[in-house]
Amino acid sequence: MTEYPGRGLHGQTVERIAQRILSGHLAEGATLDLPALEAELAVSRTALREALKVLSAKGLVGARQKRGTFVRPREAWNLLDSDVMRWQFAAPEATWTRFLGDLAEVRTLLEPPAARLAATRCDDDDLAELDAALSDMDSAGDPEAAVAADLRFHRALLAGTHNELLGRLEVVIERALAERDRLVHGGSAPDPVPTHRAVLDAIRAGDPDAAQAAMYELLAAADRHAAALTHDRVEQG
Repeated sequence: MTEYPGRGLHGQTVERIAQRILSGHLAEGATLDLPALEAELAVSRTALREALKVLSAKGLVGARQKRGTFVRPREAWNLLDSDVMRWQFAAPEATWTRFLGDLAEVRTLLEPPAARLAATRCDDDDLAELDAALSDMDSAGDPEAAVAADLRFHRALLAGTHNELLGRLEVVIERALAERDRLVHGGSAPDPVPTHRAVLDAIRAGDPDAAQAAMYELLAAADRHAAALTHDRVEQG
């Protein structure tokens, strides 16, 4: 998935309209008032139409004769698009809370069985990459480094299954996991190394049952922390 750079006036226009859609300010089915948007965003009609082409490619808007440009229903949105994922985290809390819940369910369905498979298939190169990721995690000195290390570990886990389709799924979850990690690591996060090390130890031992169980525990710990962080933000708000 190619990420939209979002630079310059054109990029800002795309982002501002997208965030209004993701937040519900522009409701599903709503027809966009293009002259009003031009005036409000201080852009030309040509610039606005170019921005809407980007959003159309991501499934957020559509256009029909007599009806004009409108917000498409949520089921038409490309929720796996990296920009759409990122924009959800810029929307109100209810939007990204739902997204975190959906992501947690997807990871629970995917990663414990992947850990189980990796325990039977990982070779020395795979183990070396998992070790390196864990080392990065242990030495991470800032949130961005922690995010990068976590992504490296989970990418290596999927690669260690030696299933090409599972390996490609990192493209699907990487942006979602990155945005989640930035949210979680922005708070007072518990040390992630022990839960990740438990997964790696079980994979290294070639114990699929233990690897699967350790991954379930890792995800459960992550969910508990995300829930606590969300609760704290609600209380502070």
